[in-house]
Amino acid sequence: MAVVWSILAQALHIALILAAAPLLTGVVRWMKARMMGRRGPHVLQPLRDLLKLLRKRPVLAENASAISLAAPYLAAGAAVAAAALVPSFARGMAFAPLADLILVAGLLAVGRVAMALAGMDVGTPFGGLGAAREMSFAALAEPALVVAALSLAILAGTTNLDAIAGSFRDGALGLRVSLGLALVALLAVAIAENARIPVDNPSTHLELTMVHEAMILEASGRHLALWDYAAQMRLLLWLSLLAAVFLPLGQAPAGSAPHWWVVGLAAWLVKIGGLALGLAAFESAIAKMRVFRVPEFLGAALLLGLLGAVLLFVSTGLA
Repeated sequence: MAVVWSILAQALHIALILAAAPLLTGVVRWMKARMMGRRGPHVLQPLRDLLKLLRKRPVLAENASAISLAAPYLAAGAAVAAAALVPSFARGMAFAPLADLILVAGLLAVGRVAMALAGMDVGTPFGGLGAAREMSFAALAEPALVVAALSLAILAGTTNLDAIAGSFRDGALGLRVSLGLALVALLAVAIAENARIPVDNPSTHLELTMVHEAMILEASGRHLALWDYAAQMRLLLWLSLLAAVFLPLGQAPAGSAPHWWVVGLAAWLVKIGGLALGLAAFESAIAKMRVFRVPEFLGAALLLGLLGAVLLFVSTGLA
């Protein structure tokens, strides 16, 4: 019976993230507008935009290759696959053995490479500039993510997200300075991965300093819908990842009956809502940094993650 519950929980989890990703983006935009004294768009507006774009045929440049055709589907598929591996309201779902933090990082890298290739495919200056910046930032963001994963793996004995969440929920790891450093490093990587302020401005299409939007300026129709949906899925993925690792309270235990899922779902919604509120408040209170300062920002995250890993090695006697 536990196998049936795990399969049903996984199916519910996938349906939940597919529906919640556009809503999360709408909620963050609405919160930011309210904090700035504006009415703001409706929380369902991102979903309406996706449905409108999906009905339109994409227009491709004359020199576009098969990369421009396949990249949006690859990026959206990788984002959905990665989000399906991150536990939300319950542990012990069907894909729990595959929910490895390194695998999630690899799927995110696949989406990043697909976007960079699509940006360079047509040969426009903005696309090439955005792709170059994206890959240069990834050269610092990905090591910071791996180092933070190393810190969590040292403590939990595994890089499996389900097992890490279980270790944190049981309170066996306690409060450690290294965990705080890993958290700061992951927050910085999450901001860079989602092209949020202060690294990038997700609501601009006109600045010379844009990164994410520069690579998809040539996209239109359902291709643009897929790029937008992939970005929305990545935001939900990162908030769910932070909630699962550092705020595991309220998750339904592995193999639990559906009535526990209601408690876990309510806790997950509260945690995601709180993180969304924190993101909106942070972006409303800070300005976008110069693009040349982003490597320093991500370099600091890498150093903090590395410092946390070194402290763990020293404290556990592994050095």
